[in-house]
Amino acid sequence: MGQVQRLTAQKNPGRGRRSDKPTISDVAALAGVSVSAVSKVVNNRPGISAPTRQRVLDAADKLRWSPSATAVALRGARTKAIGMVAGRSADVLATDPHFSVLISGIESELAPADYGLLLHIVGEEPGAEERAYRRLAEERRVDGVILTESRVGDGRFELLRQLELPAVLVGTPWRDDPVPSVRAGGEQDAGIRAAVDHLAELGHRRIAYVSGPEDRVHTVFRRRIFESALEERGLRPARIVVSDFTADAAVRAVRELLSDAEPERRPTAVLFANDTMAVAGMSEARRLGFEVPRDLSVIGYDDLPIGELVHPRLTTIAQDLTQLGRAAAATMFAILNGSATAEAPPVRPPTLIVRESTAPSRSPRAGRA
Repeated sequence: MGQVQRLTAQKNPGRGRRSDKPTISDVAALAGVSVSAVSKVVNNRPGISAPTRQRVLDAADKLRWSPSATAVALRGARTKAIGMVAGRSADVLATDPHFSVLISGIESELAPADYGLLLHIVGEEPGAEERAYRRLAEERRVDGVILTESRVGDGRFELLRQLELPAVLVGTPWRDDPVPSVRAGGEQDAGIRAAVDHLAELGHRRIAYVSGPEDRVHTVFRRRIFESALEERGLRPARIVVSDFTADAAVRAVRELLSDAEPERRPTAVLFANDTMAVAGMSEARRLGFEVPRDLSVIGYDDLPIGELVHPRLTTIAQDLTQLGRAAAATMFAILNGSATAEAPPVRPPTLIVRESTAPSRSPRAGRA
């Protein structure tokens, strides 16, 4: 082994030492701009002011730097990869079937086209997602990115335009934006309204809602529809618990909802933001001494496979996550192929699937907590 290492060192005497040849990063640092700005100047792209362009050219001249012919040629080539940046921790994503089903839909479109999905899990540190997009653009590692979890006041669209990185959003944008979005077709509020109608027809008058974070667009959208659907029936929410999308959060929410000592004040039904939360909520309700659905009706959202495997089987609002993923990938291909108005393939609207976790309302008994 030692002989091999010596031979390698002899063949590569300069290995490990930084080359004195200037790089694009050196030019960017001297000019006081980003690497992407230098790239735009080199490729004569728009979006750079005349003074900035001259500063970059002066820095390149001072350092005697010029891009290699190979690098210039590669800039116009496809990477055959689409990026996705997840602003959640790895352990949370590992227990989130919603995300994996969506990815399977995306992959089902990318694989036949010989494209790969480059997934970055960056956690929830402020600025981490933005830095990841900048790296993807500056290093030209992907042809475009698919955005998830539409946010209130989302600033990613403008950033990606500045980076000249094509993007498709899965979900409804907070405000109208040129970035194409993929969402369920038809009446997008149909699922929540159907769930409220179903519970009301079963005699439930104290209906609670356990939502996701308030900085997510679909969280705000669904909560408003929930409140509106109740109001149309002359009802008000028993409780709305703002939570996150994890099982642990659902357990805490159920403890809070069922802790009231007065049975007439406790909700008789709960609608959860996703199926994982609903299943965890049912388990915690049983642990506290409440039977589902006799004492508490439960509805989830997404129609994930887990809903069919638990007892009682979960009533849920189905959305076609696989088709959403396929539509996002198809829309991205349309953009990359030069379509000026890329329209996403249709995705069926959310629908209520009634199973065994909902039943007629009855006066709840005290739990054994």
